[in-house]
Amino acid sequence: MNTQAITLELHGAAPDVRIHPFLLDNSQEVDLERRRPLVLICPGGGYAFRSFREAEPIAVRLLSLGMSACVIDYAVAPARFPAALMQVLATIAYAREHAAAWHIDPDKIILMGFSAGGHLAASAGVFWPHPHYAAKLGLKPEQVQPNGLALCYPVITAGPRAHEDSIRNLLGEEIDILRQTVSLEKQVSSQTPPTFLFHTWDDVVVPVENTLLFAASLKRHGVSAAPYIYPKGVHGISLSNVEVFGPEGFRAIREDCAQWIGHFDAWRKGL
Repeated sequence: MNTQAITLELHGAAPDVRIHPFLLDNSQEVDLERRRPLVLICPGGGYAFRSFREAEPIAVRLLSLGMSACVIDYAVAPARFPAALMQVLATIAYAREHAAAWHIDPDKIILMGFSAGGHLAASAGVFWPHPHYAAKLGLKPEQVQPNGLALCYPVITAGPRAHEDSIRNLLGEEIDILRQTVSLEKQVSSQTPPTFLFHTWDDVVVPVENTLLFAASLKRHGVSAAPYIYPKGVHGISLSNVEVFGPEGFRAIREDCAQWIGHFDAWRKGL
């Protein structure tokens, strides 16, 4: 397994970004030509930090399901929009360019984001067709296109049900100018990739309406979606197991919420 970190130099288009691939090797005993799906992981943290519990533990779990993964150390405040978006688009293009060396399928690159990382993943999902973003990286839109999205209790809207801290960290002084731009339920198009979503109904940090708004917009534009809403569960629930909460966090663990990763695994096999 390859886990060597890589720094992508973006030459002023955005800050350089460090990525952490978790790549499964092929075996002569099984299939030397195997190409696996790749999941690019954007941890949450309100665009203020990047949560560990939504990074390496997620990557390791995905490896156990036969996927390769890569955690993106995207820019957070005081960096502003679209710095992190550009970093994610550059990572998609880099992974696609290195598909053969990474033993991945270049047509099965999935963005997975948690909370504010979900907003980032969804941003790449809705903005990739806009040619000026790819052009800043010296690329074409098809090079930065994600093939699927997995949005886990995501920040989506910058409207009345917004997680206001995330939006302020993302936009800074331009919050009034760009609020509509980053209200992603308004940016969905028929070119938005198929999307898996999960949220908890009683999330008191990022309201479940964020997921519902995005799912409804996907429906209006004819985009395939698989939303899962669980009745209870804390925000930031991640894998909902002892690996991410530790032995003292057992009260936050919910067996029903822990099922989302299996639902995601089944969904991605249909892409």
